Parts: sequence; structure tokens; C-alpha cells
Amino acid sequence: MMAKKSDKTSKVDLSRYTDPFKIDGSKEFHLRSHKTDERGGLSKDDAKDLLTANNRRLRDLQEKLYAHDRWSVLLIFQGMDAAGKDSAVEHVMSGVNPQGCQVFSFKQPSSKELDHDFMWRNMIALPERGRIGIFNRSYYEELLIVRVHPEVLAKEKIPAKLVTKNIWRERFEDISAIEKYLARNGTVILKFFLNVSKEEQRRRFLDRLDEPAKNWKFSVQDVAERGVWPKYQAAYQDLVRHTSTKHAPWFVVPADHKWFARLVISSAIVDAMEKLDLAFPAKSEASAAELRKAKEQLEKEGRGRPAVARSAVRKV
Repeated sequence: MMAKKSDKTSKVDLSRYTDPFKIDGSKEFHLRSHKTDERGGLSKDDAKDLLTANNRRLRDLQEKLYAHDRWSVLLIFQGMDAAGKDSAVEHVMSGVNPQGCQVFSFKQPSSKELDHDFMWRNMIALPERGRIGIFNRSYYEELLIVRVHPEVLAKEKIPAKLVTKNIWRERFEDISAIEKYLARNGTVILKFFLNVSKEEQRRRFLDRLDEPAKNWKFSVQDVAERGVWPKYQAAYQDLVRHTSTKHAPWFVVPADHKWFARLVISSAIVDAMEKLDLAFPAKSEASAAELRKAKEQLEKEGRGRPAVARSAVRKV
């Protein structure tokens, strides 16, 4: 009975869990119109079944992506602290072969990274063909924390005459141009903004403080950042509005309910990868003949080995 349920679930149309949250630049975007507590009319158990089915589909797609060795997939996760980025990556990518997946978490830039342009550390971490790359935070931090805290920009060693009032518009343009370039070269880009409410963030911070095992996740600076929450919301609206394109869409994911956020994210990934029409490489006639020959040789070895083994036992 479970197998039949899984088969049925695996064929569910995922558009109802992706389309309402997908921003591709075709319409005007207003962050305030996106609810953080959306649940898609689902129960937690329903969402869990769908996520399990998505994980199974994603595992199959990832194997084909790796074998096909033509496309690469870049998943970008952004969100306020405690929005659920880490757990989303953990649950959505559960079961995926680690050989075909690369995860990078971008923290405060090192001195070496500050000696390069702001995109450099991300560009050297891009996924290879056949792989899924995950950026837990990314170059979009330049349009978030750096914009909210202008003093950070001063540490980037940019020539003073280049730091003008147009720098944010220029960075929107630069990022969009690079993403278009990557898309033209076979990288599928999906960007997820985990949209959590300020109240839900407060509850999650308290949870981290109440449980000793979660204390390490908490930073006093996290509370200080709540004081500039409106500035971050404005920055997110601006970057989503200016960097959403058909080849690199944003998904504004309702994140107050982690289980629903994971379903939206997994559905978006599965939907995008299924559209690539991935398949395992077809064998040529020559390789098929070689495989038959190898099989014959292995079977021949197998027919002779038991007799040798029995003989060895008699000698002992």
C-alpha cells in the first residue's frame, strides 16, 4: 500500500507549491504582499509525504545530472538569521549523493578575499558540470549587510572615486550580468529568500537560548540586527525586484513554518531539474561490445573459482 501511495505522490503537480512564490521579473514585486506564515492549505503530515516524494525524485535527477555531465545547478539561500537556511539545506538535500553536491557557507570575508572583487570568492566555488552547488548566503550579502551597514563597504578597498551613489544599481547590474552569463553556459540558477517574520525570529532566538545544545547558534549581534529590521526588509525588496529574471528567478519562501518552506524549496528544485530532460548517456555499439566481453570474462572467472577453492580446502 505504501508503494502505491509513493507512486501517486511522486506524480503530484508541484506548480501550486512554486508558482505563487516565484519572482522572475515579469510582474511588479512588493515584499509586503508575501505572507510569511503561508501553509498552502496543507497539514504538516501532508507536506512531509510530499517532501519525501520530492527527495526521491531529486535523488534520481541528481544521478542523471551527474552522469549527463552537461548542466550544473546553483542554489542560493538568503534570509535573516534563524530563517531556517541550514535546516532547509539539510532536509531538502537529504539522500542526495554527496559526490554530486557541494555546499559553501560564506561568512565574513577574509583579508585575502577582500583583496579581490566582491564576486571572486563565490565565483571560485561555482558548481562543476554535473553537480549541484549550494551557497548558504552568497554575493547577495553585498546588497544586504553591506548596504545596511555602509561602514563595511569601506573595508573592501575599492578606489574612492568608484564608490558613488550609483554603486548599488551598478551591483544589481553586475550580478544580473554574471547570472545571465552562467545561465548561457549551462548553470541553472535558483535563488531562495526565506521570508521569516520578526516575531517568529524572536521565538527561534529564545529557543536557541533556552536549549544549551543550541546556544552555539546564537550571537548577541543577532539581537542588535533586529534593530535595523526595516532596513533589511527594504534591501531585500530592492534586490529581489532588480535581480529577478526568467533565467535566475527568486523564490520568496514563506519561512514561519519550516516544513512548508522545505516543501516549496524542494518543489522548485525538482520542477526546474525535470525541465532539463536529463537522461543517462546512451552506450555506443563499441562500448556495448566491450561490456559484453567484460561480462563474459568475469563469468568465466566465476566458473573456475569454486573448484580452486574446494581444492584449497582439501589441501588444508
